Amino acid sequence: MRIGELAEASGVPAKTIRYYESVGLLPQPRRLENGYRDYQASATDRLEFVRSAQAIGLSLGEIRGVLDFRDRGHVPCAHVAELIDRRAREVSARIAALERVRADLERLARRARRLSPRDCEKANVCHIIES
Repeated sequence: MRIGELAEASGVPAKTIRYYESVGLLPQPRRLENGYRDYQASATDRLEFVRSAQAIGLSLGEIRGVLDFRDRGHVPCAHVAELIDRRAREVSARIAALERVRADLERLARRARRLSPRDCEKANVCHIIES
């Protein structure tokens, strides 16, 4: 199948498909006599895996590692489980950091309602955040 057909079948733009090919997420396709790429039908499944893996936050490098593992004939599920566990820990840490930011913002919002703009000294940029 040509790149346009693969793009339509997978929902992945042709430019992205070429990029994925250049970074090793898709194997180099056979070239037709006219130079067009001729992808195997399995490329659609591979692109679907890449998109699903990206949706859970895996990097293209991590995805390439999983695909390389599979291409060498190994079942990558144990490796994928480790990646998922690590990503879940990263997301939990990010959520905790965002909750701290939200608490700070709520504290500053209460402070903003309490303070008068007239009380802001010219030496300060904004007394809601400062001091």
